[in-house]
Amino acid sequence: MEQSNIVVRVAIPADIIHASVITDEMASSAQARGTGIARRSPEYISQKIMEGKAVIAVTKENQWVGFCYIEAWGHEKFVANSGLIVAPEFRKTGIAKSIKQRIFALSREKYPEAKIFGLTTGLAVMKINSDLGYEPVTYSELTDDDKFWEGCKSCVNYEILMSKGRKNCLCTAMLFDPKDHHKPEETAKDFKKKSKLYERFMRQKKNRLFNYLKKKKTEKSKSVLSFFFNF
Repeated sequence: MEQSNIVVRVAIPADIIHASVITDEMASSAQARGTGIARRSPEYISQKIMEGKAVIAVTKENQWVGFCYIEAWGHEKFVANSGLIVAPEFRKTGIAKSIKQRIFALSREKYPEAKIFGLTTGLAVMKINSDLGYEPVTYSELTDDDKFWEGCKSCVNYEILMSKGRKNCLCTAMLFDPKDHHKPEETAKDFKKKSKLYERFMRQKKNRLFNYLKKKKTEKSKSVLSFFFNF
């Protein structure tokens, strides 16, 4: 699918007609991946559109192609570009990167002093973020706003996140700090050099965290059985 027929722009009130199909695709995509993003209602997506805090991609015939929105946390000290989604028939066309670039620029316009961050399990998104100047960081460098972390409740890995005290999970944290960051070409080059290392690290991280959770469940089961047998 050629991008010449697709427009990536800041969403306008008329785009509210796409809110339901966007949330439906968000839910089905998360289910297919086996991971989760915060569940959002069509009303919430419509609100973001009305506030001018969303970017949408549509064809010249107004067919929905992709979407992403902005959320601010910690008294606007942190900003997340959330809910990136592309319609199945338009994936692997470079549209996701175009949307990320526009939502990043919009975030910088609206919140020039804020740190922009994201959580992802995908190397493709990590590469796009690196191209924009994001760097991998620990969870401690992200917002401590409880409302943000509550959004992880709909993820199948939420138990892992909470068992690690919100300090680690399957997602990789990435951050752009306007006051302290490398140039995009530097972070992009660094990611390219270490992409195989990141991939291996993410596999190891996944195995270790799942084994940790399995061990915790086993210990909990033994504790319950011990209680009843010694009652």
